[in-house]
Amino acid sequence: MTEDIESRENIESVAPKKAKKGITIEFVKPENFRQIYAIGAAGGHSPYDFRIGFYNDTPKLFGDASESRVIQRRIETEVILSPVAALELSRWLTQHINEYESVFGPIARAIPRQRKESAKLVDESTDLQGYI
Repeated sequence: MTEDIESRENIESVAPKKAKKGITIEFVKPENFRQIYAIGAAGGHSPYDFRIGFYNDTPKLFGDASESRVIQRRIETEVILSPVAALELSRWLTQHINEYESVFGPIARAIPRQRKESAKLVDESTDLQGYI
């Protein structure tokens, strides 16, 4: 038993030394790197991956203001993640949102405008099932 205890002590004393070596990660931006600003995201998932398209909206008016309006939704980029990476992104976002709110207060959602009585009620949420 003495040998087992000594062996364990040697392994335990060696383990922290190995942990100190660690891995350094260097972030590198390629020449074609670009940043985008997005006002929203839409996407979905399959059994194999999660896809998130980040978009910006541009309102387009046709004819009189009383006629129908069109909003052009331009998908700026799409990110495809493995299920594990999507889960890690979710955890990372939750952590950073909590930190943000602890410093700056709760993030307020836009207050919906009053609709005319004649206007149809439309579900404004995005269905995240399936791909874009």
